[in-house]
Amino acid sequence: MPCIIIKTNQFLPKEKQIDCCQSISLTTANLLGKPESYVMTLLEEQICMTMSGTTEPAAYIELKSINLPEDQTTELSSQLCQHISKLLDIKPKRIYIEFSNAQRHLWGWDSRTF
Repeated sequence: MPCIIIKTNQFLPKEKQIDCCQSISLTTANLLGKPESYVMTLLEEQICMTMSGTTEPAAYIELKSINLPEDQTTELSSQLCQHISKLLDIKPKRIYIEFSNAQRHLWGWDSRTF
């Protein structure tokens, strides 16, 4: 049920994309205390993106989950930012993260909702 979407203006070779998705999937599962079998990771690389008026390396991340611990978003932001900063070689100050707490009846999977 957790879904993490990473968009970056960085170019990443295919092997690096796969490694990043797998690493971020495991990290997300661990941070949220959810089975990795429910985690979906999407990575969009080499997209047109500016931040602070420049095209320096940057990333936009969306983390959506049922029962997202809203009182822990500061810690989640810190952990995800550090992890993605290292993986993609992007300065933490050039990473935005949006958190979204999905309602069970609005999150579909396997031909039903949660």
